Amino acid sequence: MSTDGPIIKASGVHKIYNTGKVEVHALRGVDLSIWPGEMVAVMGPSGCGKTTLLNVLSGLDDISQGEVIIDGVPLHEMSDRKRTRYRAEKMGFVFQAFNLLPVLSAVENVEMPLLVAGVRPGAARERAREALALVGLAAEEDKLPMEMSGGQQQRVTIARALSNEPAIVWADEPTGNLDSETSAEVMDLLCRLNKEKSQTFVVVTHDITVGRRSRRILRMADGRIVEESRPETG
Repeated sequence: MSTDGPIIKASGVHKIYNTGKVEVHALRGVDLSIWPGEMVAVMGPSGCGKTTLLNVLSGLDDISQGEVIIDGVPLHEMSDRKRTRYRAEKMGFVFQAFNLLPVLSAVENVEMPLLVAGVRPGAARERAREALALVGLAAEEDKLPMEMSGGQQQRVTIARALSNEPAIVWADEPTGNLDSETSAEVMDLLCRLNKEKSQTFVVVTHDITVGRRSRRILRMADGRIVEESRPETG
């Protein structure tokens, strides 16, 4: 990954959803730059476009107008197939819903995307174990999700997101289903990984205590970034 410029750059990004009866302008000309190794929080009220922004920046959704450049690569010009491959190789995702397969153990859940990406089974298992150790779950690798606490399940999803050693980790309300104590532990983990691995984290959250742990907060309203601030502690 190049470090000469922003790793994420959006220019004039619009996203319009056409339901057939009405056009919804979810993003209205967003410009932003995020630098390698930053941890950035995206905040704002429900319906302001936070998740839509994450989805278009990561290539989960396409844009109606503008440009999205990821490490010099124009994501908006890629085919769906190329975008899917690029995400699998370069990005990790952590969502509010843990999205773990209930019939698979922790280590099997973590290695699944590696196997899908074509990593050989032995190497995939080794990398999955390393990722679980990184999040403090080396001793829990054989447990099923239902045998684990919410905080442990979210750690498994973080391990899964980190298993391909991504340059960028996208997190959409990663503490949304957790109590305040567990939420703080998960944010401790994300901040530590951000510092140790120099990975770029983009965290969508409604929780100001989560936002304050980031290096920069982008506040959204009505599909636009309306304010940018840097927490004194992050």
